[in-house]
Amino acid sequence: MNRRIFQVIDGVQKKVGEGFEVTSPMPGSRIRQLSPFLLIDHTGPMQVHPSEKPLGADPHPHRGFETVTVVYQGHLAHRDTAGYSGKLGPGDVQWMTAGSGLLHEERHENEFARQGGTLELIQLWVNVPKKDKLAPPRYQELRSDQIPVINTGDGNGSTRVIAGEYEGVKGPAETFSPITLLDVHQPKGAKLHLNLPAAYNVGLYLVTGSLLLHGNRAAATKQLVVFGWDAEGIELSFEEDTTLLVLAGAPIEEPLATYGPFVMNTNLELMQAIDDFEKGRMGSFED
Repeated sequence: MNRRIFQVIDGVQKKVGEGFEVTSPMPGSRIRQLSPFLLIDHTGPMQVHPSEKPLGADPHPHRGFETVTVVYQGHLAHRDTAGYSGKLGPGDVQWMTAGSGLLHEERHENEFARQGGTLELIQLWVNVPKKDKLAPPRYQELRSDQIPVINTGDGNGSTRVIAGEYEGVKGPAETFSPITLLDVHQPKGAKLHLNLPAAYNVGLYLVTGSLLLHGNRAAATKQLVVFGWDAEGIELSFEEDTTLLVLAGAPIEEPLATYGPFVMNTNLELMQAIDDFEKGRMGSFED
C-alpha cells in the first residue's frame, strides 16, 4: 500500500542576505505535517560573479533548533560564536545545532568568491524536542566521502544516507529525534520504491528533474511533496534525470512557538531568547 499524497507545493522566491537567491516551499500550511522539519530554503542554481568581497548572510542569531546545509554546487564558508568554522563543497553537509543560542554567518568561500561560479545548496531547519532546546551548540561537518551511498543494481542511480538508517545503511549525522534524510539521484526512465516508517512524517523535495508519484501525480523541480501517514510505500517513476531530498522523521508532538530565528515551545521562551540576544548572551564576533 502506498502513502496518500497530501499536497504538491510550489516554492516562493526571496533573497537572503547579500548572496543567496532562494526558493522556499516551507514554512507554510503543511508545516505540522512535516515535523520535525520546519523550513526548506533552496539557493540557486545562481551565478556568483568574481569578487574580492565574499557575499552572504551577516551574523545572525539562532536558538532551539538545527540548520542542515546540503551543498550541490559551489563552496560555502561558515563560522559561529560557539567557536566552530568550516568550508563546504559539492556533496558536503553541515549539521549545526543552535541549541542554547549562538550567532553565525554564512558566506561564499573566499577562493570561490574570487573565481566565481555556480552556487546551489539546500538549507533545512529541523526542530528538536523541548528537553534539548537549550543543549550546547554543536557542529557536524559531514564530508561527501563520509556519507554512505546505496547504488541501484544497474549502477545508474544512487541514494546517499545522510541521517537515520535506510536499507541497513546508517548515515553519519547525529540527531535528537528519529530522522531519515536521503539524497537521491536517479536517471530518466528509472523507477524507485521508497519504504519509510508509516508513523513518520514524509516529504520529498525535488532539487531538479521531474517524476510521477504512484504513476499518476506529477512533481518537478523546486516542488515539495507532502505525504500522509497511512502507509510505508512511495512509488517514483523518473521522467528526467532527477535529484531529490527525502525528508522523513518522527513528529515532535509538542507546542511550537516561533519568531524569526528562534524556535521554542512558548511565547515566554521566545521573549527570553530575544532578551538574551539583545544583551549579547549569544556571543559576538570580534571583527
